[in-house]
Amino acid sequence: MEDQALAPLLQPLPLGETGAIKGRARRAALEWWVESKKLWHIVGPAIFQRIALYGVNVVTQSFIGHLGDLELAAFSIAATVVGGFNFGFLAFGAKKHHMLGVYLQRSWIVLLIFAAALTPTYIFMEDLLLLIGQSPELSRLAGQMSVWLLPQHFAMAMLLPLTRFLQSQLKNWVTAITAAVALAIHVVATYVLVRLLDFGIVGAVASADMAWWLVVLGQYVYVVGGWCPLSWKGFTMEAFADFWEFIKLSSASGVMLCLENWYYRVLVLLTGYLDNAEIAVDALSICQTINGWEMMIPFGFLAATGVRVANELGAGSGKGARFAIVVSITTSVVIGLVFWCLILYFDDKIALLFTSSAVVLDAVHHLSVLLAFTILLNSVQPVLSGKPLNDPSERPSLLPSASIVLFLLIGQFS
Repeated sequence: MEDQALAPLLQPLPLGETGAIKGRARRAALEWWVESKKLWHIVGPAIFQRIALYGVNVVTQSFIGHLGDLELAAFSIAATVVGGFNFGFLAFGAKKHHMLGVYLQRSWIVLLIFAAALTPTYIFMEDLLLLIGQSPELSRLAGQMSVWLLPQHFAMAMLLPLTRFLQSQLKNWVTAITAAVALAIHVVATYVLVRLLDFGIVGAVASADMAWWLVVLGQYVYVVGGWCPLSWKGFTMEAFADFWEFIKLSSASGVMLCLENWYYRVLVLLTGYLDNAEIAVDALSICQTINGWEMMIPFGFLAATGVRVANELGAGSGKGARFAIVVSITTSVVIGLVFWCLILYFDDKIALLFTSSAVVLDAVHHLSVLLAFTILLNSVQPVLSGKPLNDPSERPSLLPSASIVLFLLIGQFS
């Protein structure tokens, strides 16, 4: 009995089997490292470009937020709602990822026409907000600001096709560099216009206008300046042909993008009907900005995963494609967990970049747990879905509509 009591419960593995397990572990780690390098070669510039471009909005919002609660709420309504709604209409023409030459020019023409058609929404924004019952003070300031957002509106019509054109040729570094330069200039210009020259909210928005057009000009010069000799053959009259066919090909993805994009914008708009609308809009827009900025990371992984899967399937390796997806999702989730911890740890400080108002800071503090879990879930959902939000093969979901109904009910009875 004593011998049985002293006997180990688990017998040690033979030396040969132990070595085999270690060998498999080393091979798995090496394969993971190799795939990670391939993934980050694509995802690095994609994330950097997205974060830098989104950073223009973050910098603008942070400077405006320190001017006052009303100013921050007005900017959130003007930029988030008006710009977001019109972005849904504009972006659909840029969804031909393989657009080259003639398609690039055709996109410019179509999107500029749509941009001109949507211009009245910026000009008459104050009247539109009053018509749907927003507060007069908030509507007046948002209406004044929306006119200054018009340059960004037309810049977007030029930028979307340019970015797709360059990404289709794996020239992500061009978009990343132009975005980084524009962001750096925007930070300095906003500080000078807002803090030193005291131009206030107009100075912040004007600086953002300049930043967006700097990105457009940088990419435009690269394309037409001879650095894309195989894909850019100069301007041609062919760009004016087949407008209707072009719109039909893009309309399905456009509808999906509009629904996904408008959902978040409608939430900001509906918040304006609650008690203490300024504080509610400020808190929600700050949380959405933080979430949107972090979302640039999983969106970058989504784009990179598509490239890696296509490469592996093209090489006839289904196993390699599955492994690429696993590495991408795992990496994105790990990054999401890091941000989840940061949001929970700094729950009372995350809004200091955007405002110094104690009331708004407290409101964001109460939303921090929801924000943290939103970021965590969003770190996996876009990559796991395997489809960008504008995929025409994906049918629109009823979830946004259901969420809006729940939002209204909670707002009425809380």
